[in-house]
Amino acid sequence: MRKLALAAVAGAATLTTLLTPAVASGTPARGVSATVLAQWTAGGTDYVLREITIAAGGSTGWHFHEGTLHGWVRSGTLTHYRSDCSVDGVYHRGDSITEPPGDDHVHVGRNEGTTPMILDVLYVLPHGAPLADDAPNPGCSFD
Repeated sequence: MRKLALAAVAGAATLTTLLTPAVASGTPARGVSATVLAQWTAGGTDYVLREITIAAGGSTGWHFHEGTLHGWVRSGTLTHYRSDCSVDGVYHRGDSITEPPGDDHVHVGRNEGTTPMILDVLYVLPHGAPLADDAPNPGCSFD
């Protein structure tokens, strides 16, 4: 996954490299930092490659995406929850994750471990769409 994303970056006709930090969207995000590594637009689709770090005990907050995301866990463990409060995946170093688009796929990513979790993510979004859309906590006992 990482090699595919990096190959896509290298081959993109319109490539903009950014080194400024970005804040992850979510309600409420806690202990999350992110850096946009690259972004480009082709054929009405925005591609954004980010490195996301979630501190131990941190959370992305509840959100959804308007496009598909492809992620790869570089270190740590990501615990991923659906809006019915169930765990739909526990991802460890080297694991990949795909998040489908739409407000019917509200979710939260949490680092329930004791070390930072680093995730490389390729966002494939309709042109002009935000990286994430905030969503309220659907009634789970955690954020």
